[in-house]
Amino acid sequence: MGPVILSALIAVALSIAMAGAWAIARKPGRSGWTDVIWSYAIGVAGVVVALAPIDGPPGKRQWLVAVLVGGWSLRLGTHIALRTKGAHDDPRYAELRHEWGDRFDRRLFGFLQIQAIAAWLLSASILVAARNPAPAFGLSDGAGAAILLAAVIGEAVADAQLSSFRTNPANRRRVCDQGLWGLSRHPNYFFEWLGWVAYAVIAVGPDGRFGWGWLALSGPAFMYWLLVHVSGIPPLEAHMLRSRGEAFRATQRRIRAFWPIPKSRTEEDRP
Repeated sequence: MGPVILSALIAVALSIAMAGAWAIARKPGRSGWTDVIWSYAIGVAGVVVALAPIDGPPGKRQWLVAVLVGGWSLRLGTHIALRTKGAHDDPRYAELRHEWGDRFDRRLFGFLQIQAIAAWLLSASILVAARNPAPAFGLSDGAGAAILLAAVIGEAVADAQLSSFRTNPANRRRVCDQGLWGLSRHPNYFFEWLGWVAYAVIAVGPDGRFGWGWLALSGPAFMYWLLVHVSGIPPLEAHMLRSRGEAFRATQRRIRAFWPIPKSRTEEDRP
């Protein structure tokens, strides 16, 4: 099986997976499952493209990449599933349901197919990382694995801190600014982005001789655009402004949206 056929099959499979997510999310209160399905779908797709016998049996680097993407997907998908179980609509999708009105079903289908395309594009980063022909395991493999591990741990810590904050009834109308949430308003998104940097490091390698490896830089670039400018921070912060008002505006002044770098006093004082 060549890479073109493999890529086409992955695209069809991801499209079908997100069509299934659409069938579930049409019903109120179940939109959170779309992120569960997306996380698991891209994990399965990543393992398949990493281990597919394109040019012989999978080697050590291919197994490393498969383990990395499989572990990331399992952790993230399971966390979202546990959070979604018994919960109300994800606030982002609830807003879309309100905004789109009678056109919600039709527009949601297109929206989720765009997510399928995004997953397919991201799988390209995994594919070229796994296919770097340089001898395994090099410095870049270790660095990539370390970055991915740090990203998974960081995101898990951020999720646990937010969950702990929310379980306290006294925090019902407050904004979480504890732990990692005191450094970034969305540390979970930052670590999600960081994980895709790992595949770029493995794909490019220590000397950059694998030309196709540079394609993996599109993964973190694309994920940054999605999280910071499209489907991540903008709709979530719009919801937070509606539900928390001035408390969240104060958080915006004190804490950066994405990068976990403390603001200077001058930056905090800016309007």
